Amino acid sequence: MTYAIKLTLTAQAMLYDVRDRRIMGKIRDRIDGLAYEPEKQGKALVGDLSSFRRLTALGRRYRIIYRVDREKLRVNVVGVGIRKEGDKSDIYHLARKLIRLGMTL
Repeated sequence: MTYAIKLTLTAQAMLYDVRDRRIMGKIRDRIDGLAYEPEKQGKALVGDLSSFRRLTALGRRYRIIYRVDREKLRVNVVGVGIRKEGDKSDIYHLARKLIRLGMTL
């Protein structure tokens, strides 16, 4: 089964904020790969992000935060960014903020 990939406007902006186009392309390739068996990829998150999964790109530097909608056969990508634990720009911190604001589709 093939899943459709949907990026939120915020996720699109986060992806396009990556200055190095080569890196952006590799992240995009990882996102495109989610069309096939997205629940077998990445890792399930816990706590207030428990309905989401994360996939790493470029080693473990970049994270792609997504949710799988089995009924609609769709993968909703809500965020793309670097893991910076304790920093305001940490991708998990930003994902929590997006959830609070209802910006996850």
